[in-house]
Amino acid sequence: MKGRLLCLGAALFLTATQFVRADNQETADGLFHQLLNAQVAGDYSAFVAHGTTELKAALTKTQFDASCELLAPRLNGGYDLAALGELNQKGYQIYLYRLRFKGGGDDLLATLTLKDGEVAGIYFK
Repeated sequence: MKGRLLCLGAALFLTATQFVRADNQETADGLFHQLLNAQVAGDYSAFVAHGTTELKAALTKTQFDASCELLAPRLNGGYDLAALGELNQKGYQIYLYRLRFKGGGDDLLATLTLKDGEVAGIYFK
């Protein structure tokens, strides 16, 4: 009986953990889409709205505008975003994405880094 309760408890814990991960992935996906939309709109305020204090201090409007010039035209042609996985590193949640542009060209590997639910970084390669 004790073994069954332990197995049931473990199963419930694993199920709950999967729901938390799914919710975290959905939250990250939503934030990522908001950041991409801000890039297309050239809206710096929207881009840093959910950012950490460090992100806001490190990313200047000039840097943001330069990234918009490169990325916005490709995003305007449409894109598909595929979540590739999640990493936990030193208290940060890092979400990996493949960004495939409908207008063709090379795909991008993107990362969204969250710290306590706020955007700590976004990177495209």
